[in-house]
Amino acid sequence: MRFGLLATIWGLSFLLVKVGTQGFPALQVAFGRVAFGAAALTATLVLRRDRLPRGLGLWAHLAVAAMFLNAASFALFAFAAQRIPSALTGICNATTPLFTTLASLVALPGERPVRRQLAGLLIGFLGVLVVLGVWDGTAGQSITGMALALAAATSMGVGWVYVRRFLTGSGCSSLALSTGQLAAGAVELVVVTAAFSDLPTRFPTRSLLAVLVLGVLGTGGAFLLQYGLVRDAGATVAATVTYVVPVVSTLAGVLLLGESLTWNEPAGTVVILTGAALSQRGVAAAATADPTANGSSALGPAAVTGGRGDRVRGHGHSFAPRWHAAHRRPLGSFGRDRRKR
Repeated sequence: MRFGLLATIWGLSFLLVKVGTQGFPALQVAFGRVAFGAAALTATLVLRRDRLPRGLGLWAHLAVAAMFLNAASFALFAFAAQRIPSALTGICNATTPLFTTLASLVALPGERPVRRQLAGLLIGFLGVLVVLGVWDGTAGQSITGMALALAAATSMGVGWVYVRRFLTGSGCSSLALSTGQLAAGAVELVVVTAAFSDLPTRFPTRSLLAVLVLGVLGTGGAFLLQYGLVRDAGATVAATVTYVVPVVSTLAGVLLLGESLTWNEPAGTVVILTGAALSQRGVAAAATADPTANGSSALGPAAVTGGRGDRVRGHGHSFAPRWHAAHRRPLGSFGRDRRKR
């Protein structure tokens, strides 16, 4: 029940973004999503008598994570939704694990790719080419939208690598970290939104409700469901939600918005998910076996945590690869190297 509800909420989020952008500019949709999500998690934080993270170093890391995982990615997805069907946006989001793996291999010199990972990346990106329909010169106007959605997935991939490296071992609860991250993202987006868009003069009910639901349920509420699923069913079950999300987003777009897809888009999705599964095979098991790598993620499809209770070692993502402890950097070290010089 919880599994299906979580997959449905995340799958419908792309439809909600689409509806939101029909009444508001993309930046305002992204800001509303983060702001309503932060409000929902803040209320939960108060009810649970938890507290926000403390320390400038930790907040600096949360701000960087929010930039990649919330501000940039949510804004890019909203801009993409103005140009392509919501179903296609959800399909492009399925490439996030590929970009997460690629980012970890590039950013962490000690990460040595194995043949299975390389094969998975190759298969996954071939799936992207299938979705794009590169053999068809008439793809035309949708290329920009797909590029924006893929850029959003790339931003999330980089963000999860940053989270796993710099926000592991904080001692804070996953709820506190997630609330802080969304709060930081809201501050970032309100500055950008104020600079590049005018105050809304009208508030279409349909679009306003879409943004409200997107923030409260699709961002804030989804975390609470995800955490409970990880706690009760385990990380492996929670991670499989990611593979259902593009199916839900496609069905929602076609059935509820009347969107149309060509054969290559669902076919490419299957290839992408196959590559993602191959490149990540064994990662979740390894993370569960290593208690120092456990954590709970907030704002993405599924999590890698085997932790119990509300206190966790950090927060991550189902597709954020595990790396050796030597690559982890203490939270208080943000800016410390510069002072030593």
